[in-house]
Amino acid sequence: MSKRTKARETLMQLVFQMEARNSSDEELTTPVLEEKGTDKKQEEYIKENFKAIAENLSEIDALIEANSLKWKLSRLPKTDLAIMRVAIGESKYGTGTPAEVAINEAVELAKEFCGEKSPSFINGVLGKALS
Repeated sequence: MSKRTKARETLMQLVFQMEARNSSDEELTTPVLEEKGTDKKQEEYIKENFKAIAENLSEIDALIEANSLKWKLSRLPKTDLAIMRVAIGESKYGTGTPAEVAINEAVELAKEFCGEKSPSFINGVLGKALS
């Protein structure tokens, strides 16, 4: 697993925690980054994208909801939601990851952390949202 993939996984976990704690406070990042032992480059990537996601969450969520085939955000599995927020956040508002890369990485995260139908669902939503 590449360092960027590990950083993206950590970012997804932070975004998941943001939802669970109903807080976008950047202080969420400190204990997680210490626990994961990230290097400086990974830390910068995570912090920049976490901030971008937190600041643009309503726009990101609107894109997800508009492209998720009548699924309300409240009905989506929280892990799926976190993965899609990361992909859209880093592509549109954060580090400018190309859409194709963000989608591919999101599908890979879904294969590891979500149910068997999630990868194709996430691929479809992100394909529409990031086109």
